[in-house]
Amino acid sequence: MTGRGGRRSLGRDFGWLWAAYGVSAFGTRFAFDAFALIAILALHAGPAQVSLLSAAGLAAGAVLAVPLGPWVEFRRKRPVMVTMDLIRCAALLTVPAGYALDALTFAQLLVVSVLVATADIAFSAAAGACLKSLVPSEDLLTANGRLESTSWTATALGPPLGGAAVGMFGPAVTVAADALSYLLSAVGIRAIGGKEPHPERSGPPRPRARDLPDGWRFILADPALRPLFLNTVLVSGLIMAASPPLAVLMLGQLGFAPWQYGLAFALPCVGGLIGSRLSRPLVHRFGEHAVLRTAGTLRACWLPGLAFVHPGPTGLALVMGIELGLITCMGVFNPVYATYRLNRTPPDRLARTLSAWSITTKATVAALTATWGLLAALTGPRTAVATAGALLLATPLLLIKATRGTHRPAPQPQPR
Repeated sequence: MTGRGGRRSLGRDFGWLWAAYGVSAFGTRFAFDAFALIAILALHAGPAQVSLLSAAGLAAGAVLAVPLGPWVEFRRKRPVMVTMDLIRCAALLTVPAGYALDALTFAQLLVVSVLVATADIAFSAAAGACLKSLVPSEDLLTANGRLESTSWTATALGPPLGGAAVGMFGPAVTVAADALSYLLSAVGIRAIGGKEPHPERSGPPRPRARDLPDGWRFILADPALRPLFLNTVLVSGLIMAASPPLAVLMLGQLGFAPWQYGLAFALPCVGGLIGSRLSRPLVHRFGEHAVLRTAGTLRACWLPGLAFVHPGPTGLALVMGIELGLITCMGVFNPVYATYRLNRTPPDRLARTLSAWSITTKATVAALTATWGLLAALTGPRTAVATAGALLLATPLLLIKATRGTHRPAPQPQPR
């Protein structure tokens, strides 16, 4: 079925899910770095505290989310998503309230950061399972492409608009807007029609301690998911680990203005839109495995170039060109990989698998970010960026193993 302009319609229910995703994604990007700004401007936090706020939220949230995978698996997914949205909304609203009453503390920011990170993981696990139940298998790539396109649009527009709002109204207003976006997301998810069946549980009625690693057990037992998992976790961790040293290099040593730094990473997001639109035609022409290998390999080749950034317009153009190439490749790769992962994972293991994947990614990003901060302090930011780029060049080897293993069937759950 096609809609206006020949675009394939994925149905009203997906439309509500897409709208909910879009509004929350924009809210998150609109409030980009708001906690760091509040910590610096209102609480006079130093670099160590700001780094702690970023890393501890991810790490503690990942640890707290470990039991949520089995919990989410055997519950209706849409109520879980609504609940996580409301938790994030309520937690975030305490920040502008404390700011307005001059009662905000660093500990409060830390607690809110952990709560939001934990709810993020539970929401993402439920959302993946929800998407698979709403959209036929043959349309999952189209759906993931639209979500990917929305994510990059929010990334391009949110931070500049949020920065303008911070300049006019202060950083707390962007946190309030982010909280509102989660409330609107909950409304959109609630509007999805039909009665969601309760998942059947064949094992014990309550999750046991031995059930907690089920998501990791499934991933590591699958010959295709295991190398794909290692690849995506390492790529995300190394790219994110290079970001703080690159910011120090550009804003400090090379003297770029903040607006130039923001522009260097906002404009290339158009590559995400291009890549996400190309993903489905490329899969139809060349096949899923070839696109995973090629786009995944190309996305690992750009980061080393950032070590050669230099002052002036040509240096800014270099960063923008590298980011455009990187983001375009990510825009192609991400929907294909997300679709492949959904199709490879049985429905009764999906929430646990997605939760384990997200927990590992967030924990790895936190650990590598802290490690690369130390490396940058010891060797300099340019060396830290170059090291991350050099290590990234080895990650495509895992994609070869992932696509070679796809001829084998996914492992089936073992009876207990």
